Amino acid sequence: RLLLQPDDSLQILAPVEADVGFYACNASNALGSDSVSIAVTLAGNPLIKASRATMINTESLAVTVDIGSMLKTIQKTNVSINCQVAGVPEAKVTWFKNKVKLPSTHHLHNGLLLIANVSLSDQGLYSCKASNLHGEVTESSQLLVLEPPRPLPYLEDLTAVLSSAGPRTHSVLTSPSGTKLTVSPGSRVLIGCAVDGNPTPNITWLYSGEPLNLQHQLLAAGRILQIPNVSDFTGGEFSCLAQNEAGSLTQVMTLAIQEYRWSLDKLTACSASCGHRGLQLPQLRCLLDGAEVNASYCRETPKPPLQPIACNRRDCPSRWMVTSWSPCTRSCGGGVQTRRVTCQRLTAKGSSVPMPSEACAQVSKRPVDTQSCNRQPCVEWAASSWGQCDGPCIGPRLAVQHRQVFCQTKDGTSVSSDQCSSLPRPLSTQNCWTDACGVHWRVSLWTVCTATCGSYGFQSRRVDCVHVRTNKPVMEHHCSWRPRPANWQRCNITPCENGTLLRGGEAEWCRRR
Repeated sequence: RLLLQPDDSLQILAPVEADVGFYACNASNALGSDSVSIAVTLAGNPLIKASRATMINTESLAVTVDIGSMLKTIQKTNVSINCQVAGVPEAKVTWFKNKVKLPSTHHLHNGLLLIANVSLSDQGLYSCKASNLHGEVTESSQLLVLEPPRPLPYLEDLTAVLSSAGPRTHSVLTSPSGTKLTVSPGSRVLIGCAVDGNPTPNITWLYSGEPLNLQHQLLAAGRILQIPNVSDFTGGEFSCLAQNEAGSLTQVMTLAIQEYRWSLDKLTACSASCGHRGLQLPQLRCLLDGAEVNASYCRETPKPPLQPIACNRRDCPSRWMVTSWSPCTRSCGGGVQTRRVTCQRLTAKGSSVPMPSEACAQVSKRPVDTQSCNRQPCVEWAASSWGQCDGPCIGPRLAVQHRQVFCQTKDGTSVSSDQCSSLPRPLSTQNCWTDACGVHWRVSLWTVCTATCGSYGFQSRRVDCVHVRTNKPVMEHHCSWRPRPANWQRCNITPCENGTLLRGGEAEWCRRR
């Protein structure tokens, strides 16, 4: 039924619904080619020529696609979306963006939609709806505006991670021109890759141009490179490569690791101002970037040799020399001690030369050679007579007696006990024998139990503190040094059989309860 005529026309005999569609005529010669499409339709629902292609444009400033295509293009491009419609009766074309109807100012002739100078705000789903009396049909194209990776001045994720990091954590951002960070060994470093783009760029980290193979962590979707210990690296260049469909961007930073070293640039103070023993030692310090740190950081570095340096090797001025004080002549009450005072001069060779007293008197006042000592008064512990043996009983015939103990001078004047603290203190209490404590607990026989069975039977007895010799009761506190025996107890705690009668006393006791 489809006939190609000699004049290159196409004839369709007895068309049916299956023949509905777009027919393209392609013409070409040595200079180029062209084509035109013709819609064949039946009276009924309109027909839209749709494409399912995906186009990515990163160079051209003008691009045209058929409706139904996916278009990814750079900004500032003029985009035309062609919606070729056929239908009988003729269909009306309406354009929508994200299901919102567009004003007619965007439309051009023959169903062409022009989006001039596209930006990120033009992204979205563009739909072409063709409608007539018989129905309607819709086709859509997705427009994605590409933005190549570009650097940002800051990275919020880096600030958040740094706020929860430890005190020895350093942070730095990479940049297209390169940044530099110098840290101490053992530090932790956070390196941020602050870039933006559409779609969101994929980030790849490199170390000296090669993929990372030492210990590291990626945070914030790969935008932050965390190095737990920079000592695992030797320093060098870190770079982040940001890529998306619109292009790529490389940002770099250079990491320098400081070295701990020993320094001998300072000397200790001279050990003497004159004479023959003055020495100075080089002061060994551990430095990091010129600042002194704990010496433990340099333990892996060999120490340089320390050579003492002689200093102040000259004769000393004449000065008074004194011996130690002699022992005090008395231990208390005021004594005297003495020492020897001479004028001498120490030479640079180490010898001591006696000098006239006048030579030292010109420099300083002559020290005293006698002083008083142990001027505190002589004291001793004194005690009164023992009191009566009438204290609390602590055992059979055994009680406690007391006396006063006080500190006084040799002439009998009472002074604070602190002045006698270095002397053995006499006892102020002691045990003593007394007939008043010859006591014990006396108990009588238990009374008859108040019940023969049940849970309420009890019996009692008399408990008295009595004197052993007279057998007469005394105050109970005299016997308190021994536990007091119980004066009542429960008894006959057994179940009662049916019909068992209570004793009279038990019945009376039950009535009282």
